[in-house]
Amino acid sequence: MRRVVRGFWGPRQEPVEALAERWSTTLDRFTRLLLPAAGAPGSPDTGTPWTWRTAPASGPSRPVQPDEASLLEALRTAQAADDWSAGNGTSLRLVADGVPSGWKVEIAGLAGGTPEFLLQSLVATIVSPDGEQLPDAGLLTAVAEAWHPDHGDVSDRAVTAALKKEAGFRIGTPSVGWVGFLSPGRAARFPADWPVPRKELPGAGVLLDIAAPGDTAEVVRAHEVLRKAGALDPLPHPMTRPTL
Repeated sequence: MRRVVRGFWGPRQEPVEALAERWSTTLDRFTRLLLPAAGAPGSPDTGTPWTWRTAPASGPSRPVQPDEASLLEALRTAQAADDWSAGNGTSLRLVADGVPSGWKVEIAGLAGGTPEFLLQSLVATIVSPDGEQLPDAGLLTAVAEAWHPDHGDVSDRAVTAALKKEAGFRIGTPSVGWVGFLSPGRAARFPADWPVPRKELPGAGVLLDIAAPGDTAEVVRAHEVLRKAGALDPLPHPMTRPTL
């Protein structure tokens, strides 16, 4: 099964050192959450950690350690290769090596910039064997607490297709998946009488446990409820702040 765990936000200028810290936190938490599900090799039982490598748009791939020093070097290399990084944000894509057959973990981020029309983002794509139960809520919590996005979700292609067809969803606008995340400003518009389970993430926002993976109908219903309440309004364009 293929799923994406995503967080999006507006302009937020940050030094590369802050981005390295956020990246390091993300890799540590994702590894801790996914290793028990993925099993050996790379499981706590074997003591063999995953390794990471860059996947740049051009140029050679390089190994990266999940510590701040190594990630800082990778981010600076990415900045040097991209003349637009100072304004648009620093782009970094990492792929996990050492994962078992049938698995793939890739994490891509664009952060630290102040573009008026381009969302900053952290997007993790995870492929796992059918039937594997993954900690979706934990993965989205990790993204929310590390990056403080405006909104986020856990979803797949079926969810995106259903939202486009049945709810008028357009790429680049806020949405939810079977798990969703809303920043405090969006959570303030949450319908008080809507019974969907929610969890406060202090300092970050609210996590929504909307449906089981594969239940696209419930995700569409949730999207409609939140859209009508204004919780999924897009950030004003041109964007002037990271969250609603």
